[in-house]
Amino acid sequence: MDKAINILSLVSYKFLPPDMGGQKGIAFFNRYLSKQTNLICVTIKENTQTTTEGYPIKNILSNISARYINPFYFFTLRRIINKEKITHLIIEHPYYGWLGILLKWFCKVKLVVHSHNIESLRFKTLNKWWWGILWYYEKMTHKSANHNFFIQDNDRNYAIENFKLTPDTCTTITYGFELSEAPAPADKQSAREQICKLHNIDASDNILLFNGTLSYKPNLDALDIILEKINPKLLATEDYSYKIIICGNKLPAVYNGLADYRDKNLVYAGFVEDINLYFKGADIFINPVIEGGGIKTKVVEALGYDLSVISSQSGAIGIPEAITGNKIIIVPDNDWDNFTVRLLSIDSKASIPTAFFGHFNWGHIAQRAAQAIIKNS
Repeated sequence: MDKAINILSLVSYKFLPPDMGGQKGIAFFNRYLSKQTNLICVTIKENTQTTTEGYPIKNILSNISARYINPFYFFTLRRIINKEKITHLIIEHPYYGWLGILLKWFCKVKLVVHSHNIESLRFKTLNKWWWGILWYYEKMTHKSANHNFFIQDNDRNYAIENFKLTPDTCTTITYGFELSEAPAPADKQSAREQICKLHNIDASDNILLFNGTLSYKPNLDALDIILEKINPKLLATEDYSYKIIICGNKLPAVYNGLADYRDKNLVYAGFVEDINLYFKGADIFINPVIEGGGIKTKVVEALGYDLSVISSQSGAIGIPEAITGNKIIIVPDNDWDNFTVRLLSIDSKASIPTAFFGHFNWGHIAQRAAQAIIKNS
């Protein structure tokens, strides 16, 4: 731990307890970075589980959306910065850019922007008319920062070229995985047996998995692709016994709980308390996501649990194939015929290389982040 580094992490939305990928990205990043530096977090009142994270958490910010334009938070944070002798301020996404820039100027702290994707481009893919306004604000925020963390190399390279950032001020700090090695085969087999029992799946079936928050358009579009493009092709395939399990909450009511697909080898599990059980016990993770930005956290978690993955090109951005061995097959976007053919040929018994954990383990990621912060101090 570097005692000279005192970090204030400003998190402006709910992330505790962590359920979704983005929430886990902040929770684990802070948890492991706090082992390398002194870190406190200021966040919204809605966050709970604040006493088990290993670092002080101050639930100061309001839950309402007006918090993003509340000028009085400048004075609140300035008092904390002075009292705690804060040297670095980390903001998540660009939204509190204005506040981070003011605190940098008046409190003489180093500003670090922790980007989870190029946020404006993500909203462009979602057809939001105001994405261009956000793009200029995002550019200003990153250019004003002393250092920038990007979730994957494509985002880092885009920002260097289009936001005109200095490469030395940009570091790729990827989404991570807690385990340092894959689960034992016996653990995976036990998980598989539990899943089969829970959902009345025959032990001889191939278990295919997809998960994600289903109110999020890229995930819901991926579900539609599974229902309309991939599953019909699998149903027409002779001698392939399988079940597709869909995990995720907030499925729109119009889907009627996927009741119309129960006789089509599809199981809707909804929100599950322990998604890791499914990552460990399934045979293949299917990821036909072709929208959104950043890195698909579900793919990192699936690979970390030694689950074979087939993904669209867009869904695999940020996953270096050199460290995944034969565990992931990447198919061009929208080529669902090829997607299905390749799915049928996956070797689900292949093992994830140990190099994967050197790249994606949270402990190693936090070390790289701390080194970048210290180097820039």
